[in-house]
Amino acid sequence: MTLHQQASTADEIDLVELFRALWRQKLLIIGVTLIVTLVAAAYALLATPYYETRTYLRPVPQSNLDQLNETGIYKLTPEEAINRVAGGLSSYENRLDFFLSSQELFQNLPKRGDSPEQTFAAFNETAFEMLHPDPKRTENRSAFVGLKLTYPEGMDGASVVNSFVSYVVELERKEIADDLESLISNRLSSLEMKMDAQRANYNATKEAEIATLLEENLLKRAQLQDELSALREELKIRRTNRIQQLSEAISIAESLGIRTPTSPSAMTQSSRGGTQVIRTEVTNQETPLYFMGSEALAAERDALAERQSDDFIEPRIAELQSELAMLEHNREVEILQQREEEDLYLADLAALREEAARLKGIKLDTERLRLVRLDQLALQSLSPIKPKKAMIIALGLVLGGMLGIFVALVRSLMARSADQPAHA
Repeated sequence: MTLHQQASTADEIDLVELFRALWRQKLLIIGVTLIVTLVAAAYALLATPYYETRTYLRPVPQSNLDQLNETGIYKLTPEEAINRVAGGLSSYENRLDFFLSSQELFQNLPKRGDSPEQTFAAFNETAFEMLHPDPKRTENRSAFVGLKLTYPEGMDGASVVNSFVSYVVELERKEIADDLESLISNRLSSLEMKMDAQRANYNATKEAEIATLLEENLLKRAQLQDELSALREELKIRRTNRIQQLSEAISIAESLGIRTPTSPSAMTQSSRGGTQVIRTEVTNQETPLYFMGSEALAAERDALAERQSDDFIEPRIAELQSELAMLEHNREVEILQQREEEDLYLADLAALREEAARLKGIKLDTERLRLVRLDQLALQSLSPIKPKKAMIIALGLVLGGMLGIFVALVRSLMARSADQPAHA
């Protein structure tokens, strides 16, 4: 017999011997298998069952957001609305606040740690799961948001999910209402600032206009006063000159013996009857002033000397005095200063007031504001998702059998190792 044949025979003998050894320990294998199976069955029967429930939300029609969008200062699309709700559902802060405010829904939750926050943190790690459309599946492009909850036996999981969804939707409604109120308040403040700026600009413009009018009035008065003074001075000079002319003419008239008014022709005729002839050569068309006689000239001179004012001579003086009297009161300035309801004169104030009135009239009915459409309400599950009793028992049976065979093999090897020294 060759060496290879001897080895094959030895292997066959060992394999047969191995089966015989396992068979001899069949009770041990069966016992270990039963023990492990019983332990698995006990776990499957005694472990806390966990259930699963879920809800689905879909975008609302655009018409449900018309009341909000018609305000003109807040825009929200159905996609943005459902994304806001999804963000609220995934927020740990919202979940914790809901847990702390709804303790009656979590009475059967196993306590973890020393505080409610620690209990919720342990529960939140495995309980909540957000559901979204699979981006790889192009055949289902309909937008939705889902929330899945895995909860232990004794907890009303459906009420937890539905209440939490309502809680988050109400939070988002309130946040939108607060945002809208804040926007309206800021817009109203901006409009008030614009109206105040217009009033300040109007007052500044009015004061500048009044100052300009007063300055023009003052300048006009000064110019008229200057003209009046110059005209009076001119009249005074003319009167002085006239007095001097009269004085000179009186002197000539007295030297010629002319006491009463006469004329050159009259004097010529009277001179022909006497012994003396006076020849006077007239070089212009006007009669010399001294022909009026010394008496008339003296009377005029005395009247001019006693005159206190020359205003009545020049009509322009009366006109100047009239204009100065009118400038005593600037009616345009008085009207500007006596204006009431000055807001009526502001150009854009009416539009700003209209906008402010519209903003103040905005009343958002949050009860009618639908952010999402409930596509599937969460329902209480009738069958647990874990533990899977049949699978656990089957796995216990398989693992028990493997463990029993392993123990039997170990015992056989140990017994065989003990026999070999004895034979030696």
